[in-house]
Amino acid sequence: MPDKCVSAADAAALIKDGDTLTTSGFVGIGVPDELLSAIGARFLETGHPRDLSLVFAAGQGDGKTRGLNHLGHDGLLNRVIGGHWGLIPKIAELAVSGKIEGWNLPQGCISQLYRDIAAGKPGTLSKVGLETFVDPRNGGGAINDISTQAQVELHTLGGDEVLFYPARPLTVALLRGTTADEVGNITMEREALLIDNLAQAMAVRNSGGVVIVQVERIARARTLPARDVHIPGILVDAVVVAKPENHMQTYATQFKQSYTNRMRAPSGESAPMALDARKVIARRCAFELPVNGVVNLGIGMPEGVAAVAAEEGLLEHLTLTAEPGIIGGQPASGLDFGAAINTDAVIPQNSQFDFYDGGGLDLACLGLAQADGDGNVNVSRFGTRLAGAGGFINISQNAQAVVFAGTFTAKGLDVAIEDGALQIRSEGSQTKFIGEVEQITFSGVRASRLGQPVIYVTERCVFELTARGLKLIEIAPGVDLERDILGQMSTRPIIEEVIEMDKRIFTPEEMDLRSELLHVDLPDRIALDASTNRLFLNFEKMRIRTQNDIDAVGALVTKRCSGHGGRVDVLANYDGFRIDEALELRWADMVEDMTERFYGKVSRYSGSAFMRMKLGAVFPEARTHIFETKDQARQFLER
Repeated sequence: MPDKCVSAADAAALIKDGDTLTTSGFVGIGVPDELLSAIGARFLETGHPRDLSLVFAAGQGDGKTRGLNHLGHDGLLNRVIGGHWGLIPKIAELAVSGKIEGWNLPQGCISQLYRDIAAGKPGTLSKVGLETFVDPRNGGGAINDISTQAQVELHTLGGDEVLFYPARPLTVALLRGTTADEVGNITMEREALLIDNLAQAMAVRNSGGVVIVQVERIARARTLPARDVHIPGILVDAVVVAKPENHMQTYATQFKQSYTNRMRAPSGESAPMALDARKVIARRCAFELPVNGVVNLGIGMPEGVAAVAAEEGLLEHLTLTAEPGIIGGQPASGLDFGAAINTDAVIPQNSQFDFYDGGGLDLACLGLAQADGDGNVNVSRFGTRLAGAGGFINISQNAQAVVFAGTFTAKGLDVAIEDGALQIRSEGSQTKFIGEVEQITFSGVRASRLGQPVIYVTERCVFELTARGLKLIEIAPGVDLERDILGQMSTRPIIEEVIEMDKRIFTPEEMDLRSELLHVDLPDRIALDASTNRLFLNFEKMRIRTQNDIDAVGALVTKRCSGHGGRVDVLANYDGFRIDEALELRWADMVEDMTERFYGKVSRYSGSAFMRMKLGAVFPEARTHIFETKDQARQFLER
C-alpha cells in the first residue's frame, strides 16, 4: 500500500474551494495546528481554498492566534457551525459582523451528530436546547441575520417536544494523533484526550471526503499494536508529521506524562489555591458535592472546585468528570482545561455526552455570567462578544442538580478575605444579576417547572431557584444586604429567611469538609442516655442529599434504640439542617417508622423560623412540639 505521509503544504492542497471541514480539538488539546496553519498560509499566498464551511464541537484555540484562529481570514470561510466560540475571536468577529454565516449549537449535539453522519442517519434527535436560544422559536442558534438556513428543527414525538439537528455531508477532517504507521493507522498514546477523532474520520470517509491526520512520528507499516490504534488506516488519506511547537499536549504544557494517564501523579502535585474570591466560591460550591456521585466541572470559575476537593481529601469519594471524556481524577484548569491527572478512564467525547444527556450527572457546577429574576442564565452572547455555549446546554439541562458559580459583579471587582469575613474594596462595574439576560443559555423557567434543583453561588451570597424565581438564601459575613447585594442587582430576589454563609469558607485553614459530607461524625450525632431514657439527635448543619443519607440515620437510630428495652423520649436539634425538597417525604417516612418502633415524646428545635415552619409542614401532628431553643424543647420533655 502507498505511504500516506505528506508535507503540511501538500495536505493543505488537498482541500478544495467550497469544502466542508471538521476539526478535532478541545481548547488546546488535540488541535491540529500544523494543518490549520498550513491552510491559513496557503490562503494568504494563493487565495485558496476559499468559501469553506467549518463544523466543530468544542472550542479550539487560545483566544488569540492559535487553533481555528488560523482560519480567521475574510474569504477563507463562508459558514461556520460550532459549539464554543470564545477561544476563536478571529472567526467570531467574522460571524458577528455578518461576513460569514454562523450558528452556535450545543457541543454535545454536534459531537453526537458526527456519529449519525457516519451511520448515514438523517440527523440527531434530542431535547437538548429546548427553551434556550438554540430552540427555533428563539432563533435556532443563528449568530447573525444572514444565517437563514435552519440548523435545528422543532418536532413533536410521542407527545413530547424534541429538536432535530439535520445531518449534512462533511468532506474534510483535520484530526490529530500521536503515532502513525505508513498505511495510516493512528495511535494516541501521548494525547490527553480521545475526543471525537474516530467518529469524525468515519463521518468524512462515508461522505466521500478526505481525512488528514497530524502526528508526532511515523512507524513502519503495521507495527503498531492493534489495541492501541484509535483511527484505523482504512479511514485515513494523508498523514503529516508536525513540528513540536505545533503539537503541544495542551496550549499551556508541551508534554506532561501524567496527562496521558499512563501513570498516576504523586499526591501533592497540585498546590492549594490562595484564599481569594475564586476560592471562596469554589469552597461554597464544594458543600454541594454529592458523596459517591458523578460531577461535571465547567471551564472558568468551577475549575477551582477540583482543587478544593483535592485539598479537603474528597476526590476518592466522588467522581469528577469533564465533557471531552475525562472520568475520575482531578481535572486541570486554564489552558490545560480538558486534561486531568489520575483518571479512572478517558472515553470519546460523544460517549460522554450520551451519559450526560441521559441524566448520568448527579451534579454540574458551571460558570455564571448573567442571571435574571427567573433564574435564566446567559454564558453565550454579550452584545457583540460571542462566547458560545459549548457543552453548557447539554450539561446544565440534564444534570440532576446544578450549581452556577461566578463573582457577583465583574470588571474591576476587588475583594479581601480578612478575619473570617469578606471585604469589598472595589465593586465591579458590570452587573451580573439583571432584569433580563441577553440570551438564554439555561432556562430557569424550564428547570423550575421540571423540579431541577439549582443554586447560584457568588463570593458574597447564594441564591436558589424556586417556582417564584430567584431567592436569596445565604449572605457572607462582612457583607451588607442593601449596599452590597440588592444595590448591585437590576432584579430583586425573593427574600424570606437569609442565613450566614459558613464561616469556615472565609478562613485559611482546611474546612474539614470531608467529615461533614461523609457523615463520619454521624455516630456522635445520635446518642442515647439510658439513665434519663432520652435520645439526643444532633442534626445541626447536617445536609441530607440522598436516600442513603436517610437510611444511614435510620440504621443508627435503630442500632441505638433496639437494645434499650423500651421507648425513649427524643430531643432533636435542627439548627442549620438542610434536606433536598424531593427527599422531605422520605425523611418523614423514616421518622414515622422510628416513632412507631422506638419513640415516646418527641421535641424538636431550631433557631430558624423558616425551618420551624418546614418542620411543622413535614410533621403536622407535632407542631406544638417544635421550639426555638434547646431549653424550650428540653422543658417540654421534662413537663
